[in-house]
Amino acid sequence: MSTSQSARIGAARTGTVYAILIAISVVHMLNDSMQSVIPALYPIFQDTLSISYTQIGWLTFALQMTSSVMQPVVGLISDRKPSPWLLPVGMVLSMIGIAGLAYAPNFWLLIFFIMFVGLGSAVFHPEGSRVVYFAAGGRRGYAQSIYQVGGNFGQSLAPLMTMFIFIPLGQDGAIWGTLLAVVGLLVLLKVVPWYSKQLQEHGKPVKKAPVPRGELSLDARRQKNVVALAITLLITLVFARSWYGAAIGTFYQFYLIHDYGLTSKEAQVPVYLFMFFGVVGTFFGGIISDKIGTKRMMLLSLLGAAPFALLMPHLPLIWMYPVAALLGLILQSGFSVSVVYAQELMPGRVGMASGLITGFAFGMGALGAVVLGRLGDLYGLQSMMLWTSVLPFAGLLALFLPGGRQPKAV
Repeated sequence: MSTSQSARIGAARTGTVYAILIAISVVHMLNDSMQSVIPALYPIFQDTLSISYTQIGWLTFALQMTSSVMQPVVGLISDRKPSPWLLPVGMVLSMIGIAGLAYAPNFWLLIFFIMFVGLGSAVFHPEGSRVVYFAAGGRRGYAQSIYQVGGNFGQSLAPLMTMFIFIPLGQDGAIWGTLLAVVGLLVLLKVVPWYSKQLQEHGKPVKKAPVPRGELSLDARRQKNVVALAITLLITLVFARSWYGAAIGTFYQFYLIHDYGLTSKEAQVPVYLFMFFGVVGTFFGGIISDKIGTKRMMLLSLLGAAPFALLMPHLPLIWMYPVAALLGLILQSGFSVSVVYAQELMPGRVGMASGLITGFAFGMGALGAVVLGRLGDLYGLQSMMLWTSVLPFAGLLALFLPGGRQPKAV
């Protein structure tokens, strides 16, 4: 019996374990809040260290690429040997990175400590997703949305941190972010023992004998091709969402400052609305996907956001606030659904599937931040925002995803 089959049997016996889901979601929030300290400090770094938009892009690249490269690796290893102790290790690594950021005197040390935060995230996420898998019962989309809401809410705190902590306190204020790790470690005192027990009862992986390539049936080979196509399309959808998210989350505040004349504090409000309502969209997207299917939810999230993305660079200031909220609500409703879809395609590889999608999302956001930062330096932020507004139309590719609710897997 595979790990995923054992997990499903155990979950069916216990039902959805809400206390654990909420606890791991809180830890996810704290983990991603520490990541949010980094973009929240961008305006401060620009003032104190005189860094360019391209360098800001490289800071985002260091954070997200470290996480994206390592998440599938950690996921693959933990699929073979799940390790509850990796959850607190991830929190400690992030805490070291945040403490270093508070006192880093130059760009290169910023890169160094940011990589600790990225590595901590990479270690945490695959095991966190496995905890959700055990605790979900039969409500996979709903459970994943609860977990992802925590992470998205943590990310949404970046503008508030800029407004209320880093503008008044400066770079030194980052040291307060270490308290997030301390709280996370305390919450994990409840999660880790429960997770260890589930692994002992249901989750010990059983190695399967390899099937010689010549013995694969024609149907099996076709199914492998279908899964490969689905993963490719899914990664492309994640690519489009992540690049657009990088444009809004990293550079939109500077666009508002330079093109609309807002102060650094005022520019955080539309960005916060985008991120906060993205949290709301993540939660309801999971619930809706359990009813209409993951494929339809991904299609609706990207294509539904496309008209608002096109409008954003052309709106008067007063309309930016409600449109930013609607854009975040619709666009992020498909994020947790992408993870569930990948897990359905790769049963028995929960950590790998979760690491691949969330890790690739971070990686594409990282690459996007570098490219978009360079475009902003060369052609101006207004042109860059215009070019990125078409990215949500990539949602049309969801029409070609196989399956509707639960795609077949190999």
